[in-house]
Amino acid sequence: MDLNQRIKERIAGLDERSVAILLAITAFLCYTSMYSFRKSFTASAFANESILGIDYKVCMVIVQMLGYLFSKFYGIKFISESKQRNRGRYLLALICISWTGLLAFALFPKPWNVLFLFINGFPLGMVWGLVFSYLEGRRHTEIMGAVMSVSLIFASGFIKTVGRWLMSTFHVNEFWMPFFTGMLFFMPFVLCIWILENAPGPTAQDKQLRTERVAMDAGMRKHFFKVFMPGIMLTIIIYTMLTILRDVRDNFEIEIWQMLHLKGAGIFAKVDGTIALIVLILVGCLIMVKDNLKAFKLIHYMIILGFLTAGISTYLFSMHWISGLSWMLLVGLGLYMAYIPYNAIFFERMIATYRIKSNIGFVMYMADSVGYLGSFLILMNKEFLPNSVTWGAYFIQLVYLASIIGAILAIFSLAYFVRKKEQMKTKKGEELLRPWQANSGEVQIS
Repeated sequence: MDLNQRIKERIAGLDERSVAILLAITAFLCYTSMYSFRKSFTASAFANESILGIDYKVCMVIVQMLGYLFSKFYGIKFISESKQRNRGRYLLALICISWTGLLAFALFPKPWNVLFLFINGFPLGMVWGLVFSYLEGRRHTEIMGAVMSVSLIFASGFIKTVGRWLMSTFHVNEFWMPFFTGMLFFMPFVLCIWILENAPGPTAQDKQLRTERVAMDAGMRKHFFKVFMPGIMLTIIIYTMLTILRDVRDNFEIEIWQMLHLKGAGIFAKVDGTIALIVLILVGCLIMVKDNLKAFKLIHYMIILGFLTAGISTYLFSMHWISGLSWMLLVGLGLYMAYIPYNAIFFERMIATYRIKSNIGFVMYMADSVGYLGSFLILMNKEFLPNSVTWGAYFIQLVYLASIIGAILAIFSLAYFVRKKEQMKTKKGEELLRPWQANSGEVQIS
């Protein structure tokens, strides 16, 4: 028996808790590796460069974001309909296409090389949904999703640190740096996909407790949206504001740190690593809450608290009552306290609360697509503002606006979903959900 087969048998023989730990770590490493293909170029400021009067780095972010944006809209159908047997092949193909885009970016001259970031961004937009599909619908999805989701925080700073290390230690220029950063993480990504493919799927008890996850055709998607339309619309608006804040902080973190007169190659990883650990603990604690509706309420409270933390810390910083370092830590913590639940457990507990056979991919990608559209529009808006408005100052104004509106809308969202649960207990509610009502004795293969 070869080594490959022996490893497969060892993975298949793991108990449920060990499988959860393995999947959590693997998903975290997988998405961190993906970030090396997506965010490494943001480690450089590309100073004193422009295209048609628009800052060169802003053009890079815009083009890649457009690819990511189109990917999210396409992913509404693609991810929700994806069959389990094709996930591994899709992931490998997507990462190779993205890496090819980075190679072309390095080889082609300015300004045409920027166009290849669209090819780089489009396939990456579908990686999250495919990787998360290995985790959803399990009793331990909270902790697994939380571990995977903190890669959004950790990977951003870590990949920037790796990119700057390549430039300072090996003198890799800023155009080749993204390609070589991806090269460092290509084999880890492949290994992670192999492990995910060979890990056991959800158990019968998982399906009973959390509802079986199935592929959704157009009719199922339409009915799902109809049933929860007000709540979904509130969720999309909140998520869009969070995506905008996350993208501005993520793409222009260097510029924000420069505004604060703080620097250091490891500062990104230190701050984001601290935030990641705190958010992981907060989200991971929800695994102890077995009642799905109660957990869904707690998730809303966490989102509201996140908005308030971001807004209040920004006010304290503006009044010079806390330092720039403390502000970046607190505003990032508040942002990700609200943002991470939507990427890890909000839709997981929503589906489990109402016992609907579906999958996270549909509603997640619907929110993501609108979120990145909003992020693109905000990016363009900034370019038409006077040059005196820095990214740091712009970010502060966005935080103020989003924290107020976001907290209010999150309260409305909480009220809507709690009321919806009560409505579902009526005869009309039961009829509305009948096509998707979970049956613990039914097994549906997708």
